[in-house]
Amino acid sequence: MTRPASPEISGARLMDRIGALGTIGALEGGGVCRLALTDADRAGRDWFVSELKALGLDVFCDAIGNLWGIRKGKTDGAPVMVGSHIDSVATGGLYDGALGVLAGLEVISALNERNVVTEKPVAVAAFTNEEGARFAPDMMGSGVYQGSLDLDEMLAVTATDGSCVIGEELDRIGYRGTDAPVTPAAYLEYHIEQGPVLEQEGIRIGAVTGVQGIYWTEFVIEGESNHAGTTPMALRKDAGQVAMRIACEADAIAAEYGPPQVATVGVMNLSPGLINVVPARARLTVDLRNTDGEKLIAAMERLVAFAETAAEGAGCTVTHRPMARFAPVVFDGAIVDKIEAAATKRQLSVKRMPSGAGHDAQMFAPDCPTAMIFIPSEKGLSHNINEHSDEADILAGAQVLLDLVCDLAGAQI
Repeated sequence: MTRPASPEISGARLMDRIGALGTIGALEGGGVCRLALTDADRAGRDWFVSELKALGLDVFCDAIGNLWGIRKGKTDGAPVMVGSHIDSVATGGLYDGALGVLAGLEVISALNERNVVTEKPVAVAAFTNEEGARFAPDMMGSGVYQGSLDLDEMLAVTATDGSCVIGEELDRIGYRGTDAPVTPAAYLEYHIEQGPVLEQEGIRIGAVTGVQGIYWTEFVIEGESNHAGTTPMALRKDAGQVAMRIACEADAIAAEYGPPQVATVGVMNLSPGLINVVPARARLTVDLRNTDGEKLIAAMERLVAFAETAAEGAGCTVTHRPMARFAPVVFDGAIVDKIEAAATKRQLSVKRMPSGAGHDAQMFAPDCPTAMIFIPSEKGLSHNINEHSDEADILAGAQVLLDLVCDLAGAQI
C-alpha cells in the first residue's frame, strides 16, 4: 500500500490531550461540567491557550471570548480554520465539542513535527457558549464571530438562572478580548455524531452534508379549572386535553412526512397540576426538524393550524411563540467530496449524512466553504457522562481531518 502523502497524527498525543482536558470540570462517575464562562470554563480556556502558545501559534481573543490560534503559512491570507467548543452541558461527556478542538491541536502538532510548510495559515478555534446551557442562544460565540448575532445584545444576555450577565462573566474570568475575527478560507469541524446512525450501519466516517432546520415553538392553552368528577366531558374546557392532542399531532406529522422529519415534545406543564382538577392551563414545547426548509415550514404551519382548531373545539384559547428558527444549512459540496475521498484513501467506510444537531459550522457556512466530519457515538449517547467513541474511530477521524487540512491549506510535503 502506498503511504499517504500527508503527515500522520499521534494517537497517544491526541488521547493524552483528551484526558487532560477531561480532568477540568470532571464529574464523579465520568463526564464533565464546563458550563460557559464558569470557573471550570476559565480553567479549560487557560489550558487551551497554554497549548496554543506551546505550539508556537499567534493567539487571539475577541469581545465575546472566542479563542483562536494561527500557524503562519507562506502567505498572509485567510486561514484554513479547524474549530468547535470546549464548554459543555451540566452533565456532558469528554468528546462533544472538545474533540474538534483537541484534534485541531493535534493537526498543528503533526504539521510542526514534520516541519510542514502550508501555503495558507492554519487556525484552531474554540467558540464561546456553543451549548447554550447557561446562556441563550446556543452557538453564540460563532454567531457573533460571523456577524449573525449582535455583540452588544449578546454581552447583555442574562444567565438562564438570572444570576449573572455574559459581559460581566467574561470580565470576571478574564476573557473579554479585543481582537477582530477573521473570515477563514475554509472552516472544518470534527465532531462525534451524537446519534446512532454510523454505529448501527458500521460506518467509520460521516461526511456531513449540512445541518437540518430547527423550529422550536411554545404553545400555551388557556381553559377552565373544574371538578374532575362532576364535570361531564362534553362540558369541559380542558387545556390538558388540547395539549395532548397537539403532542399527538406533532408525532403524526413526523410519521406522515417520514425521515428525516422529526418531532419532539420536550416540555409539558399542566396547571393547577392536581389529580382531581381539570387543567385550566397547559404549556408545551415542540421541536420540529427537517433538512428540507419548505417541508419544515409546512409542518410548522400545519401544527399551528391544528392547535387553533383543537383549542376552539374544546372551548379553549391557544397562543404560540417561536423560540428558535434555524433554516437548514447546506455545506460546501466540494469539501464534502474531499472528506469522502480522504476517508476512502485511508480505507475507511464513509457515509454522506446530515447533522441532526446544531453546530458552530452552520454559522460559518453562509460566508466560507464549510463542512464537518463525524465519527460514531456509542449507542448514540451524547450530553451524557457515558458519552463514548472508540479510540480507533477518534484517531481515524482526526487523520481524515489532517489530510483535509493539508489539502485545503496547500501543504508542501
